[in-house]
Amino acid sequence: MLASRRLELVISVTVVILDQITKALVRPALALHESREVIPGFLDLTRVHNTGAAFGMLNAAEFQMKPLVLSLVATIALGGVAWYAATVPLSDRLARLGIAGVLGGAVGNLIDRATSGYVLDFVDAYWGDWHFWAFNVADAAITVGVIFMILDILGFGKRSAGQASINAPNPV
Repeated sequence: MLASRRLELVISVTVVILDQITKALVRPALALHESREVIPGFLDLTRVHNTGAAFGMLNAAEFQMKPLVLSLVATIALGGVAWYAATVPLSDRLARLGIAGVLGGAVGNLIDRATSGYVLDFVDAYWGDWHFWAFNVADAAITVGVIFMILDILGFGKRSAGQASINAPNPV
């Protein structure tokens, strides 16, 4: 079973490693809220600490043991995604790749939350005065993973029943 899931494992581990390396590079290079322009009018590196949930939800909320509570919620969600991943058929390649990205991203952000009490975000994409939420490699992997899962649900990347039977080996 593990051999059949090797690609997903490689993707998840790679996302975690890339996420943690980029965050390790940003920590000493940028002070909190410091920015460096990368592509004028479009992309900056800006260090922010997300003490809340996805897209900064609950950032302003303060309550006792907030990092612990959010880490527990993230761990439970991660367990749910891992359980779901184990049920996805091997033939659903797009879904499996998407889940691998989601798992890797969730682990990367959980490492931050558990060790620092916040998730380090630093990619600041904008157009004029409009700014997207700051994000990191883990967030990008989660987003792309969810897109792959949606494409799988919509039937992209799946063979039609007729095409599958044409390509199936002859049992004679």
